[in-house]
Amino acid sequence: MAFQSFKELASTLTAFDLTYTEQDFMRPLDVLPAPPRLAEEIAFALREIAVYSSEAAICENLLYPTLREVWRDFTSTLALWSHQTLRYDDVLSGIPDYTIARRSPRGKVVFDKPYLLLAEAKKDNFTEGWGQCCAAMVAAQRLNEPSNHEVFGIASNGQQWEFAKLDGKNFTLQIRPFSIHALDELTSALRFVFQECERFANLESLRITSPITA
Repeated sequence: MAFQSFKELASTLTAFDLTYTEQDFMRPLDVLPAPPRLAEEIAFALREIAVYSSEAAICENLLYPTLREVWRDFTSTLALWSHQTLRYDDVLSGIPDYTIARRSPRGKVVFDKPYLLLAEAKKDNFTEGWGQCCAAMVAAQRLNEPSNHEVFGIASNGQQWEFAKLDGKNFTLQIRPFSIHALDELTSALRFVFQECERFANLESLRITSPITA
């Protein structure tokens, strides 16, 4: 079984004994202007490219450019991975579209602890998208043990972006989604999540480098 075997969020929650809540956990959100070059790139893609013609087109023209541009400010602590295999065991394995992980001290080619997973909502099916993304979040959470920080997830069809977090056994969906057509708010939401991931990475580094005292 892989992430793709989970066809709806409810089945994933049941399989891993998770509770479901909804909350506006990004409030208050400090909304800053989107980077001008990203705004130009997205406007060009929407105007000139059939961005919704395929899953690959959505990933290449909308998802990856947006993630990459916000990630630029976090490259010292975080790594952005595209279609990287994530495996905990035979059940929790698969390939999220994009993953934000801690930047490994061994170099950029080494995949380290994952903090944020993004899965495309297949054919605008957010129920299936979240089923798969939630399974990937559980895998990330278990790979990160014994750390007890939150793991974040995003499901997107390119136009609408939905966010969630997994804290212990509680899966929380951000009530308010974000849109590629309100780019300032979307990039600010991504920045919020990236800042949380950066905080986790810094805590991990501190835990590893701090001497153990009696």
